[in-house]
Amino acid sequence: MKLRYFSHSAFQITTDNKISILIDPFLEGNPNAPVKQSDITADYIILSHAHGDHIGDAFKIAKRCNSTFICVNELANYCADKGFKAHNMHIGGSHKFDFGRIKFTIAHHGSMTPDGTYGGEPAGILLFIEGKTIYHCGDTGLFYDMKLIGEMNPLDYMLVPIGDNFTMGIDDAVKAVELANPKTAIPMHYNTFPVINADPYEFKKKVEAVGKNCIVLNFNQEIEL
Repeated sequence: MKLRYFSHSAFQITTDNKISILIDPFLEGNPNAPVKQSDITADYIILSHAHGDHIGDAFKIAKRCNSTFICVNELANYCADKGFKAHNMHIGGSHKFDFGRIKFTIAHHGSMTPDGTYGGEPAGILLFIEGKTIYHCGDTGLFYDMKLIGEMNPLDYMLVPIGDNFTMGIDDAVKAVELANPKTAIPMHYNTFPVINADPYEFKKKVEAVGKNCIVLNFNQEIEL
């Protein structure tokens, strides 16, 4: 299984049997995006919430690839109303797909589509795929239940926003890693816009200072999990 980081909160997971899963594919309009939406494919698209920098190019990709959306109920209905395939879920619920299991967690943020439609609750995403557990925090502030999430779902990888202003900043993100206790933390949601500029290597240094492992992924870098 491989994990590829496009920048912002956008990732691609490719399973051993070549199923492609996109998370928050914000590419066009993203100054750091290393690829165009036409360069990638997706069998599934998971959206953490409805903001434009997370829905991004999801509809263009889904139309081209006949992708299935996985998201909270209201956002899934929004996707379905636009003619796309969607699997409706909600916070705390899990479902087994052909690639593995997905469970949504709380996230402290907002969620409204670019056209002003309510997008349901924002979410974090737990992915249980091929023996690995990945926690994509979504856009969120720090909350103590991250400790419970990590205790109930021992984490291999935690994808953590560090950009501040709209989400956790570096120090809160370090505390989130301490609470959730993943084997490896990976920073995200930074340097896309001036207001969320942050140094991922400062985050890495502080995470390692509390005894945790951290990998900073370059934009478009892919690693094997």
